[in-house]
Amino acid sequence: MSKFSQTVGLATGLALRRAEVRYLAYIEHEPMAMLQTRKGHEDPYAIYRLMRQNGTLTLSPRGNFVTAHHRVCNAVLRDRRFGVAPDPDLNLSFLGMNPPDHTRLRRLAQPAFSPKTLPTFRDRIEKTVGSLLDQAAAGGAGGGRFDLVPAFAAPLPISVITDLLGIPDADSREFGEHGAVVGSVLDGIQSVRHAARFQAANARLHTLFESLFELRRREPADDLITRLVAAEAEDVVKPGELEHMVFLLLIAGFETTVNVIGNCVLALMNNPEQWEALRADPEHMAPKAVEEALRYDPPVQGTSRIALEDVELEGRMVRRGQWVFTMIGGAGHDPDVYERPDEFDIGRDASAEHLAFSGGVHYCVGQPLARMELNIAMQLLAERMPKLRVAGPVRRRKTSTIRGLRQLPVSAA
Repeated sequence: MSKFSQTVGLATGLALRRAEVRYLAYIEHEPMAMLQTRKGHEDPYAIYRLMRQNGTLTLSPRGNFVTAHHRVCNAVLRDRRFGVAPDPDLNLSFLGMNPPDHTRLRRLAQPAFSPKTLPTFRDRIEKTVGSLLDQAAAGGAGGGRFDLVPAFAAPLPISVITDLLGIPDADSREFGEHGAVVGSVLDGIQSVRHAARFQAANARLHTLFESLFELRRREPADDLITRLVAAEAEDVVKPGELEHMVFLLLIAGFETTVNVIGNCVLALMNNPEQWEALRADPEHMAPKAVEEALRYDPPVQGTSRIALEDVELEGRMVRRGQWVFTMIGGAGHDPDVYERPDEFDIGRDASAEHLAFSGGVHYCVGQPLARMELNIAMQLLAERMPKLRVAGPVRRRKTSTIRGLRQLPVSAA
């Protein structure tokens, strides 16, 4: 098939998909389709309320199940009778694998995020946060104004994860930029132009990874990539798995954290009394603000599990091969679990663990590092910029699976 034919085919497929979504969203008022509309991007939580009103487990037009109830989401994520399947557009290594392959690869990454390893990163994270805040305040457009996303929220996790992996400073920015483009496919290909950008970024990342792996084979260092390269040499990592594994860690290392920072700061700015509570005691309240943001406006709004066998769930029979979409964003607003679920309250005593880091065997391997980054970021932001306020129009990403900000102009003066 020629490149022109492929382009026409892709454009036609995307147009048909958009037409289907519009019909289901605006004519049938189907919640999963409504999440993919502009209104759904702005406020998915109203749609999750509708899902809960329809029942604890509902059937979608495509024959799969959906739930926005905390109890059901939690049960599905922890149930070994449900598993995952590879993403057809994006190979996410062990995130798309079931045991035993998932276990084999996860064990290789786990030590890098252990309580023994993480303290060595605290000083570096604090220095990076301080440096970024200094640069943002000094390089703003007058009056201490700057865009929090590109100036602070994005470069912080990129710096941290590339340091952990062992990506040289000279390459970290490029890895981050290309990784962000590839990570945008988590919500699906949106246009022919998007597909072209994805292919170009993917190809460039492949070249960068190959050069980096060769460097670490010649010059081992005290980093995660060196350990993974050694595991490949010992046949613990199979041919072709190394690149996808490092790619997953790179994407996951910043794609979620950048969005939590933006979502958390916006929620604090929209609730001045909560910002005052954080300012009054940053060291103690920063972790609470982070956990509340993860519940209130999580960066990953939903994930899915496929039934590996017939499973009875909520009085329904989920057949082998059927999917259950667990809407994590909705679970965090379940009134059966949280009092005043639609209020952002950093003093909240959590009655149940939020699901922002998923659950079960696929519980986020990097969550200890993410929490450390986020806690330090929010603490130092409150200490260094106590007069922070929104100073312009806020723009959200036009995505439904990943929820975050494209633009958050603020003033620190």
